[in-house]
Amino acid sequence: MTDDDITDIIIGQAIRIHRLLGPGLFEQVYESALAISLEKQGLGVARQVVLPIEFEGVTLDVAYRLDMLIEDRVILEIKAQEKSHPVHARQLLTYLRLKKRRVGLVLNFGKERLLDGVERVVNGYT
Repeated sequence: MTDDDITDIIIGQAIRIHRLLGPGLFEQVYESALAISLEKQGLGVARQVVLPIEFEGVTLDVAYRLDMLIEDRVILEIKAQEKSHPVHARQLLTYLRLKKRRVGLVLNFGKERLLDGVERVVNGYT
């Protein structure tokens, strides 16, 4: 399965969840529902994955967490805000670089239409 196949499944399930639940709920609700849906699709799902940060040979004791890591390949940043902010994509790109992954999605369930809140981020890592 390619990264594109995985992101297609994720987006499809996210749209289905958004249609069923609508906007306006907490991020954790969408994260939980998406985890259930993706697991039912046969995908490996890890939630709230600790992201260690190495700096000059020292692991910094900070509490950054990936909202979701799918198939140990695609990072998801879940939002439930009325407006999207460019910082969310930049944050996800930093996570991709630190975790050495290629593709991630920002999914903003706070939008009236979920497709208006989907942003695909690609890291140059190969």
